[in-house]
Amino acid sequence: MPLPRWGLDTNIETACPTCGSENMVCAFPAMFAERVAAAPEAALTGEAACYDHPGKRAVAACQQCGRFVCRLCSVELGGVICCPSCVAAGAGQARAANADAQRTLYDSIALTLPLISLIMWPLTIATAPAAVVISISKWKQPLSLVRPNRWRFVAAIAISLAMLTGWVLVIVAIVIALRRR
Repeated sequence: MPLPRWGLDTNIETACPTCGSENMVCAFPAMFAERVAAAPEAALTGEAACYDHPGKRAVAACQQCGRFVCRLCSVELGGVICCPSCVAAGAGQARAANADAQRTLYDSIALTLPLISLIMWPLTIATAPAAVVISISKWKQPLSLVRPNRWRFVAAIAISLAMLTGWVLVIVAIVIALRRR
């Protein structure tokens, strides 16, 4: 049988109205507080939304993976905000979350290098091999947090090899012209 409200307001022994047995009741104060509607946390147009709750406003970004998280999802570990997925991935491991807020975009560097050097074409003799070396050596490096594929590396290698082939053909043509004299 439920105890009457007056029996819950105290931290003393209260008698059950049905059987008369003495009961000690200790209740949290929140049980008696008036319920107030929660502040709206809906994401407005143009605002970042939580990765797991698309209708809720994001309050932070996970410093491990970059996902936006709402107040419910944000977990602070040693001063670093993480999302539930990163917390779960690191569960059971005694390690601090490594913030990866920025990455060097080697794929963009490798693609831009030969394209920019076309403005001053003699520079392509140095930039084309550099782009191939960057593309091959940084192939396994993590890419941007947004771009999942490596097409820029492939394009940089193709453009650079075309430039190097052009240089070889020019050099061969010069050597043949010099031998004919």
